[in-house]
Amino acid sequence: MESAALSQIGLAGLAVMGQNLALNIAEKGFPISVYNRTTSKVDETLDRAHREGQLPSSASTRPKISSSLSRNPAPSSS
Repeated sequence: MESAALSQIGLAGLAVMGQNLALNIAEKGFPISVYNRTTSKVDETLDRAHREGQLPSSASTRPKISSSLSRNPAPSSS
């Protein structure tokens, strides 16, 4: 695996859509930093990256662009 490049893209939220988006961005050759509140989802994403190809798996810089994928809670019915 090549050395980690500086990441300019960051993604917070690694549910189904976020994980697939992060892997697609990395597959196209763009270094990406990922964050998820649950660390096991980050580990799962890195495992998928290794299984699906030699995608970058580490970056230690703050990205210039970031996106957050989160779900709004359902409206209360009170």
